[in-house]
Amino acid sequence: MAKPLGFEKPLGMRDMLPESLAKQRYLEAALRGEIEKWGYLEIATPSLEYYDTVGEASLTTGERMFKLLDKQGHTVVLRPDMTAPIARVVSSLYKHVPFPIRLYYQANVFRAQEKEAGRNAEFSQTGVELIGDGSVDADAEVIALAVACLQSAGLSSFKIAIGHAGFMDGLLEEIVPAQADREQFRQCLLERDYVGYRQLVDSLPLPEAGRKRLHALLRLRGGKEKIEQARQLTVNGKARQAVQTIQSLWEALEAYEVTAHLLLDFNLVLNLHYYTGIVFEGYAADLGSPLVGGGRYDHLLARFGRPAPATGFAIKMDRLMQVTNHRPQRQAPALLIRYTEANRRRALREAQRQRQLGRVVTTQLLAEGVDSGGLDARSDLEVVEMREEEAGR
Repeated sequence: MAKPLGFEKPLGMRDMLPESLAKQRYLEAALRGEIEKWGYLEIATPSLEYYDTVGEASLTTGERMFKLLDKQGHTVVLRPDMTAPIARVVSSLYKHVPFPIRLYYQANVFRAQEKEAGRNAEFSQTGVELIGDGSVDADAEVIALAVACLQSAGLSSFKIAIGHAGFMDGLLEEIVPAQADREQFRQCLLERDYVGYRQLVDSLPLPEAGRKRLHALLRLRGGKEKIEQARQLTVNGKARQAVQTIQSLWEALEAYEVTAHLLLDFNLVLNLHYYTGIVFEGYAADLGSPLVGGGRYDHLLARFGRPAPATGFAIKMDRLMQVTNHRPQRQAPALLIRYTEANRRRALREAQRQRQLGRVVTTQLLAEGVDSGGLDARSDLEVVEMREEEAGR
């Protein structure tokens, strides 16, 4: 194996230069300010977790985890998500805290990439978890909060698609006998392969009525009117219950007055098997990948010994940065104070005074023999007002 070059980084890793990092920190502050208004408290967990606990409970498959051995021989992983670590904390250190519990985080997570395809192996997320509330109003709260977060980040053109994990499962169980065939349908919808989906419908030996129902599924994407259309495709069972849940959810979201940013997508499938109910993804204009995703996961906490319903979402900060023009604004232009050695004390005192007033100040000692623009030991200090791009150099 060839030795990496001096400037190479591990696959999927990247550097963040000051300009990009300043924008991310600015957006994180905007999101943090919005989330805390809703009563959520910030939490931080270790970057390393045991594979046998958090790793196995994670939403991420094992082959996408960074695994290491500690000195005791235990397998540890760089956290592949934040939901499982928070479930661990709520079931241990927070076991005395009554439900519901509202927590949020701003942290980096790690997922190994098999090849360079423009995907990061380490990326930052801002997310929330609402634990211990199984009501539809809890689902409505996190979706409305996701809308508020995107708005606080400066987005105006975006949509959040809402589905239900039980609807797809229930409908396929009603129509498609073989589990292997049902998995093929799920995979087609996950990959948005609608041509392959239709070909699969037509290739299986299904009753004509069932075939029509499966084709009609692809048309269940839109507004409130899709609820009744979805109900007509189901019989009494899991899928019908999912439709009723979505109807109740929509009514709660109407009370939040956020439905202009929402649409229903009854064929929405997420690549996370632990979701048990409402699921959702958010898209912005001119961005092909979802920038926010989440849903209900009512079984995860039981793995840590404290069964409880839960719901939440995560915003991918790198994608959010691609679609927002929000930038930190300097209150005043930066200053450069140039001074000779004889004027050092007075120059640094003036620099500190300006910083206390909120200015950004850099200083520069003029070496002997260097053109000082006329400055000498007897002159006044030179204070130069810099443009923002000059200050960042």
